[in-house]
Amino acid sequence: MRTYLVLLGPPGAGKGTQAALLSQRLGVPHVSSGDLFRDHIRGKTDLGKLADGYISCGQLVPDEVTIAMIRERLSRTDAQGGALLDGFPRTPAQAEALGRLTQELGGDVRAVVYLRVPESVLVGRLTGRWTCRAQGHVYHERNHPPKTAGVCDLDGSELIQRDDDKEETVLRRLGVYRAQTELLIEHYRGAGLLVEIDGSQPEAEVTASMMAALKGRLE
Repeated sequence: MRTYLVLLGPPGAGKGTQAALLSQRLGVPHVSSGDLFRDHIRGKTDLGKLADGYISCGQLVPDEVTIAMIRERLSRTDAQGGALLDGFPRTPAQAEALGRLTQELGGDVRAVVYLRVPESVLVGRLTGRWTCRAQGHVYHERNHPPKTAGVCDLDGSELIQRDDDKEETVLRRLGVYRAQTELLIEHYRGAGLLVEIDGSQPEAEVTASMMAALKGRLE
């Protein structure tokens, strides 16, 4: 039976890092909806062209297009044992659609891991990020500072702060996340699938907490 997990958490919660570790330990692919959209659009697939048409007009991509991308990805050979979903679903309606899709594929959603992090910690994590202009290497003022302030250790290019990492934008992103996902969190809590993890712990402790919480659900 295929095993599907969903990873939830606000921007800055460390989903990308934990998803990579969890995917490796469980032997299932990490399926990021953001990466999936970019791959389809870059590859000019039929679904990518369809999604790009909405995005270019400033419209939301309809659920049926997003779900079709997820269906295609979960049908690939490397996902025969299941997958770890990151960035999808975003709404209770998408969660219901995912439930139907996983059943069609011969599996189910075993657990939904929610990385819970206080907003003050998230703001500190996100607004401290700086990116090198040349190749996008990422630094953090507190957790991973460059050897020379404002200069990339690897290629010597200038470090810049992306608009996404400025405080005003960060607060807006967190507001959007709360508005979109609180219902989803309650949806999965009500279904008995939600596993809450303190995402403000050190990285290794977050991983250990996740694996311990998931052990019984995946056996």
